Amino acid sequence: MALSENLHMERYYVDGYQPSSFDAPHSSLQRSLTWIGMGFWLLLMPGLGTIVFGLATNMSGTQENGMTYLIIGVVMAVVAVVAGSACIHAGRKNYRDYKSRSGRII
Repeated sequence: MALSENLHMERYYVDGYQPSSFDAPHSSLQRSLTWIGMGFWLLLMPGLGTIVFGLATNMSGTQENGMTYLIIGVVMAVVAVVAGSACIHAGRKNYRDYKSRSGRII
């Protein structure tokens, strides 16, 4: 969803002014898709824990389903990273548009 023309605030900025990151109209922090992506990245932690548990139990032989836990952990981690990265990339679309319009490099 692109910003409307009346929200292109960079035309009002004094040269060299860095806008506040939270309340700027192009801020990624106000888009729910960015926060959903960050939540997916947090979902990576249980996936990594499951990988460690699967590796430990598979190597020690104390669990029948150690390899199953390992596979589930890898799938959880991959899904979390891919979905999180895609959501954050989509959530930062307005900021990337602002950067290209204003010529900013940061």
